[in-house]
Amino acid sequence: MPRRHQLLELLQSDPHDPFLHYALALDDIASGNDTAGLERLTQLTENHPDYVPTWFQRGQVLARLGDHESARKVLQQGVQVALKAGDHHAAAEMNGLIETL
Repeated sequence: MPRRHQLLELLQSDPHDPFLHYALALDDIASGNDTAGLERLTQLTENHPDYVPTWFQRGQVLARLGDHESARKVLQQGVQVALKAGDHHAAAEMNGLIETL
């Protein structure tokens, strides 16, 4: 069974699991569909704002699409979320990406 199909089945049984939404977004991005991945990541940051990995991935996609201003804003928010969660590694990665924009 393909991975995406498995994720969708799992999501039916647990539609509020942030990891499943995150994994689907990464699958969209890996398959070249940045727009769908970005939409899913945006929804995830709205519905599960404390899910730290989403902020970094969303910032990366925005930067890759050339929207550096939005990427900076998302990453700055993500740094705050990461610090609040005590995830200093993620905060440092996001700050590193901000410096390249």
